[in-house]
Amino acid sequence: MTPILATENVVCSFGTARAVDEVSLDLWPGETLGLVGESGSGKTTMLRLLLRLAQANAGHVRFDGRDITHAPESALRDLRRAVQVVFQNPHAALDPRASVFASVAEPLRLQGGLTRAMLRARVTSLLEDVGLGEEFLWRYPHEMSGGQKQRVCIARALAPGPRALLLDEPTSALDVSVQAQIIELLAALRARHGLAYLFVSHNLAVVRLLCTRVAVMRGGVIVEQGEAASVLAAPRHSYTQALLASVLPPRATLAAQSPSAKAVTA
Repeated sequence: MTPILATENVVCSFGTARAVDEVSLDLWPGETLGLVGESGSGKTTMLRLLLRLAQANAGHVRFDGRDITHAPESALRDLRRAVQVVFQNPHAALDPRASVFASVAEPLRLQGGLTRAMLRARVTSLLEDVGLGEEFLWRYPHEMSGGQKQRVCIARALAPGPRALLLDEPTSALDVSVQAQIIELLAALRARHGLAYLFVSHNLAVVRLLCTRVAVMRGGVIVEQGEAASVLAAPRHSYTQALLASVLPPRATLAAQSPSAKAVTA
């Protein structure tokens, strides 16, 4: 089996500063890999490198084992279809002038081959997949809550039929109770569609719930990685230990916030 995405000793510099410094990382089919660290540690730059939205100064970026480090945009069509991204802020990720139908249908239109009726049926199915009814088709972003907008963003990411989602702090802009619903949704979608996730986060409680493997990043370097349960239960690196020590015990954990007991339209 080949990783869907991988980096090998990749470097990304901005001026004299190395945002990513000789990092090797891989994302395997069906797994959820958590990439954690404080702000400025290089997590989002890693995500951009994997998406080929940032250019590596050294090292290699691979998609399905193929080196795409310097591939032209015209050669990245398979990557763009197979790997989709969900961003941190759903309020900024949606065009305020576009209906839900228009936003979710956009990647389907780019692929082509669907009539208007087929587009509507497919968009409706995608919305149902993320827990939203057909009544959301013609709503606009200002008519929805933050959790509903993030569900729309997830539906749009699922539209091309990807094999992997790169999730950049997808719950950090949401209330805690809504975070729990989105986390449960992501877990269900992963099982239903056999997706792989790269989950970029600083929230170790969320990482503990969702991720099967974790990589800890500091100053552009991976300082520790391994099975999530092992790393979070017995971290070896002092930085990982400090991250865990900084997490205050919540009065109600995400695990206790059962989405099944709440309205799914939050």
